[in-house]
Amino acid sequence: MPVLSVRNLVGAVVFAVLAGCGGGGGGGGGGTPTPPVVTGPTWTSGSFLAASSFGNRCAAPRTGVDAQGQAFPDIAGSLAQEMFFLRSWTHETYLWNTEVIDQNPGNFTDRVAYFNVLKTNQLTTNGQAKDRFHFNVLTADYLAQVTSAPTASYGAEIRIFAPSVPRDVRVVFTDPNTPASELLAGTPKLARGAKLLVVDGIDVVNGGTSQAQVDILNNGTFPRTAGETHSFTVQYANGTTRAITLTSANLVEPPVNRTAVLPTGTGNVGYILLNTFTPFVTEQQLVNAIASLKTQGVNDVVLDLRYNGGGLLALSSQLSYMIAGPTRTAGKVFERLRFNNGTTGNDPVTGQANTPTPFYSTGLGFSVAPNTPIQTLDLPRVYVLSTAATCSASESVINGLRGADVDVVLIGSKTCGKPFGFYAEDNCGMTYFSIQFQGINNKDFGDYPDGFAAANSPQPLPVKIPGCAVADDFSHELGDPTEAMLAAALNHRATGTCPAVSGSGLSPQAVRTDGIPMASGRSPAAEFLRNNRDLRMPPVSQ
Repeated sequence: MPVLSVRNLVGAVVFAVLAGCGGGGGGGGGGTPTPPVVTGPTWTSGSFLAASSFGNRCAAPRTGVDAQGQAFPDIAGSLAQEMFFLRSWTHETYLWNTEVIDQNPGNFTDRVAYFNVLKTNQLTTNGQAKDRFHFNVLTADYLAQVTSAPTASYGAEIRIFAPSVPRDVRVVFTDPNTPASELLAGTPKLARGAKLLVVDGIDVVNGGTSQAQVDILNNGTFPRTAGETHSFTVQYANGTTRAITLTSANLVEPPVNRTAVLPTGTGNVGYILLNTFTPFVTEQQLVNAIASLKTQGVNDVVLDLRYNGGGLLALSSQLSYMIAGPTRTAGKVFERLRFNNGTTGNDPVTGQANTPTPFYSTGLGFSVAPNTPIQTLDLPRVYVLSTAATCSASESVINGLRGADVDVVLIGSKTCGKPFGFYAEDNCGMTYFSIQFQGINNKDFGDYPDGFAAANSPQPLPVKIPGCAVADDFSHELGDPTEAMLAAALNHRATGTCPAVSGSGLSPQAVRTDGIPMASGRSPAAEFLRNNRDLRMPPVSQ
């Protein structure tokens, strides 16, 4: 589900003609094709063999090991077997499997095209596709993301507010200790709210109308390799303009972007900007952040999830435990999984008992040693800053804590609305993501397909919870007590009141196809993995 929020990654294309927004990642799969002599399976409508009888039987089997050192399981097979695997796997594990039209794989010549029809076509009450999360990426790209492989970047997140001329392209945040945050004359080269006006001599706002100019904008804004130097003219949030140069570097995005302790008349308030639950390093960074806040004696915490699309469910459980503490979570589950109607009590993906996700109270082995005790803040309340980019595993934090009777106060705009998730499934070099479960909390609640919203939000469909509807504020840095969302949280904490509801503020615009509009600059794997609920646990040590 492409969105217009982008991170500088290898191969990213920002200024381009869009071919469409379908949920497919392309063909391929690695290895040298060695066509086997295989008799193809026969399709009978409504009749399904076990997915395991087709799994890893590949038209182009891989050899060697993957990015995690695991040997590829591929054996010689055929494209037909790959598609029959997808068909049976969908029938066995897809949450809405009875709503999938059973189509003959023999009518398709591409595995991704076939995968794209293996989902429900029904709509929600607000007219959205019921399943707008169906996706696939090359396994190599997927593993590069989950193992935090460095990529060429300036260390800046950019959002596209108007993709076609006149464009509006601006910095959403920067990562510390990166080219973007490097000081020039005492101030960072890039900062939140800064607009890109010129890139390598091409006008970003009104130029870039030829393909040659588009290529220059692409190459400058999203470098392919480390060590590239490009020139920019930027206009900062205070209206000043200056010319800068940036040199790309191989970087890994820090999940915990920044923390702060904000003194108030009624005690210290902790602030954490957490942008993803995906990389394994998130575990250690969260443990360190909470320990630091505890040492500094905070008695409230503001969790900034406004750009956090999700990731590993186990890590969102850990964070929730570290906020709530052992007493409030004792005897309670963080999230139960609801599978399709054909499930008989076991998890249809793993075959194991459908065991709820607990509030994890120790290290899990992602980047903190298993069974290592972790510190907690033991708070009865948490403030969560949110936007439509707050999705999936981030929404699990909201729902899971509410299930344990922790007061969650939502400040911002409505969340994305994804109470669903999946197990990533590799088959023959392609990793498939198909909705397999719905997450419900300790109180058996998980029905928020239109998201959560603050109680005073004018939007009728989201689940309303305590808090204040506040537009995203690009005129102040994140973590600045005067930034609109954070200021509203601090005011609500002090007075219990909300500011007047105003417009929704800046938000990404629908991509148009006239001229040469801007598209998502993040790679498909990176974009999708930022908007998911992922059930993987740490790899078992050999």
